[in-house]
Amino acid sequence: MNDVTQISDAETLHGLYGEPSRLAAIKCIDHLEKHARHFISLSPFLCLATSNAEGRLDVSPRGDPPGFVQVVDDKRLLIPDRRGNNRVDSLSNVVENPRVGLIFMIPGVEDTLRINGQARIVREAAVLEPLTLNGKVPRSALEVSVEEVMFQCSKALRRSHLWGEDYKIERSVLPPLGHMITEQVADGSSGAEAEAMVQESLKTRLY
Repeated sequence: MNDVTQISDAETLHGLYGEPSRLAAIKCIDHLEKHARHFISLSPFLCLATSNAEGRLDVSPRGDPPGFVQVVDDKRLLIPDRRGNNRVDSLSNVVENPRVGLIFMIPGVEDTLRINGQARIVREAAVLEPLTLNGKVPRSALEVSVEEVMFQCSKALRRSHLWGEDYKIERSVLPPLGHMITEQVADGSSGAEAEAMVQESLKTRLY
C-alpha cells in the first residue's frame, strides 16, 4: 500500500505545488552583478551551509561589520574566517566537499540574497591582509566560486517578524549558554565555570 503522506518523487512534488511564477523561474543568474554586489556590501551577517563527503550537513553563522565579505570579481568572493571555537566544522566540510550555500541578510531588510557555489580555503598573505579587522589577520578565508545567485523574497522574514519588535524576548528567558551546554552534555562540569569561559572568550577572542 502506498504511503499517501510521503512524497518520494519529483512528479508528485511538482503536482502538489504547481509551477513557479515566471519571476521565480527566471531569477537565478550565474554571476555577481551590481545589485548582488550592493547587497553584499551592506550585509553584516550570512549563514554558510556545507556538507562533508558523506552528506552530513552543517549551517554556520558568519558576522562582521557590513561589507566584511569581499567581492573579488563577478564570479568570486572572499569570506574571512575569524576566531571561533576551533571545531572548524565548516572548513572541515569544505576540505571534503567544496560545495557551499550562502544566505546574506541585512538588518531591517526583509529580502535576502542566496548564493551557491564551490569554495576553497586560502591562506595567502596577500589575500588575508586586506581582511584584517581590529588588528587581527584571519588565519584563513573561504574563496567562493559563484555558480548561482538569486534574491529571495521577504515572505519568510515577514512571517517571522525577524526585524520587528513582535517576537523579541529578553535574554534572561534562557539560561546562560555555558549552563545550557553543560546540562546538555551532562559531564559533571560546572555551568558557572563554563559560562565564565564563554564570557571571557567574547571579551578576548572576538578577533
